[in-house]
Amino acid sequence: MPFQNLKNKLSKYRFEIKHITIFFTVLIIFQIILALIQKSSLENFLDETQGWYQKHSAERLAIITSTSMELLFENLILEKKLSELDERKLISSFNVIFKQQLLQKSVDEILLIIMKNDRLYIIDSGRKLYMLLMNELEPYSEDGNSDGVNLYIKLKNKIRANEIIYSELYEHKTFNILVPFVPDGEYMGAMYMKITPNFDFITGEIASNYDSVSIIYSVLIFFGLIAIFLVSSQAVKERNEAKQKLLEEHEENIKNQVRAEKETLFTKRIYHTHHKAEKIIGFIKEDIRNADPQNIDLLKNKVITYSNFISRIIYDMKWYDQAINTIVNPMFKTNINQTIKFIIDNIFLRISSKNEMFEFQLSLDEKVPIVHINEFVVWEIIEPLIQNCIDHGNKKSIQIKVKTLFDVKNNTSQVTIEDNGVGVEEELLMTCENGIKNIFLENKSTKKMENSNSGYGCYIAYQMAVIRCGWELDVRNKDKNGCIFTIGIKH
Repeated sequence: MPFQNLKNKLSKYRFEIKHITIFFTVLIIFQIILALIQKSSLENFLDETQGWYQKHSAERLAIITSTSMELLFENLILEKKLSELDERKLISSFNVIFKQQLLQKSVDEILLIIMKNDRLYIIDSGRKLYMLLMNELEPYSEDGNSDGVNLYIKLKNKIRANEIIYSELYEHKTFNILVPFVPDGEYMGAMYMKITPNFDFITGEIASNYDSVSIIYSVLIFFGLIAIFLVSSQAVKERNEAKQKLLEEHEENIKNQVRAEKETLFTKRIYHTHHKAEKIIGFIKEDIRNADPQNIDLLKNKVITYSNFISRIIYDMKWYDQAINTIVNPMFKTNINQTIKFIIDNIFLRISSKNEMFEFQLSLDEKVPIVHINEFVVWEIIEPLIQNCIDHGNKKSIQIKVKTLFDVKNNTSQVTIEDNGVGVEEELLMTCENGIKNIFLENKSTKKMENSNSGYGCYIAYQMAVIRCGWELDVRNKDKNGCIFTIGIKH
């Protein structure tokens, strides 16, 4: 369960190529820093180890040399004068002890410092050792300049009292070592050796091998990260491509859906207006049948107007997204009062039962200016609103008042259409999230009949008036019975 929760949390985050690049760059930088820290730690360790081993090695060499010299003294007994040949052989044997140590690269100086009769004797060769044994060696002169002798003079009391090895590090690489010289258990002085042990070749080899291992390790990690980066980037790339294709497919589906919705709306709008076309054609046939020489001019104007309206309906059937210049254009000069009067006189009042169903009261302001809107677009706006008052009045006799008024000060006109019916349901007067009242939305109607293609009259009027013409359209219930539609026109 915790693993699943962690997986769900991680799945919320999107990892792109840049995130992976930054991640691997940080890893490589951390690896380089770690390698440098490890190398520095190794160098410190090797320096400390080398210093300890150099001291130990130098002291061991000094002890061995001093022990050899002590054994020589213990076994050497001279009771008679030697021949010249024997003397050279003995001196040569003594020189072996000194020169053999000096032949080593790490030994810089070797001295045997002897205290005899409170006199200081310095021996650095076989001949001086032989001369000491023969009591012929001159004591050390205080004018001499030797680091070993000066160090012994400084520490002679300490060495004599404790008889311990003393070593001193000089310039971080050279050891000055004093080893008590005690043949037959009798303290006689000290063996001084100046030794510079060098193990750089060992530490250098270790450091070189470590560098090689670090480089190989870093290269392997680097190529491993590169491989992971390539695989991850390829996976992310494939995911992005798949996502892009999915988005494109989703976009295409949305376009198809919008296109289908527009076509569906277009189809429903045709169904909504085709009966109007049939009614107008019926009026045209009736007028033609009733034509005579006395009314021919009047009938001709009426038929032309009817025909133009039929042409507009046919145009609406051809295009569900009309060009704006076919709706609003300076070439259109529409008189709103004349259009309203024509619709009422030649559409609504031609119904045979008009006296029983409804009656109209007109109050038209002659000052209302013309509008640069297609006359039959104005027809499509006003006619559905009047028809809505008739259809939804829910009374046997409906009184409809149509009024126009021009406000000279604000240069605006207002058209009101009101009735004395039952009014509009409160639900339809509520506004949606877009601030539009429900009555002006698609498929919103008070008719409770399924598949009746109702709910498009006020919707088409709103689309034409507000969306296409830039007018204002509102509806409200009156204080008593009925509702009132208000159209605001800015000239």
